[in-house]
Amino acid sequence: METTTLVAISISGLLVSFTGYALYTAFGQPSQQLRDPFEEHGD
Repeated sequence: METTTLVAISISGLLVSFTGYALYTAFGQPSQQLRDPFEEHGD
């Protein structure tokens, strides 16, 4: 394989894995530990 193809596949893989981790953190099990500052300050 050419160097350009390997770099493109590597960057794409990193982007997909970062997006998956961000979705897991936002909506998965770790999201229970997140706090919502807007809910803490009611009107």
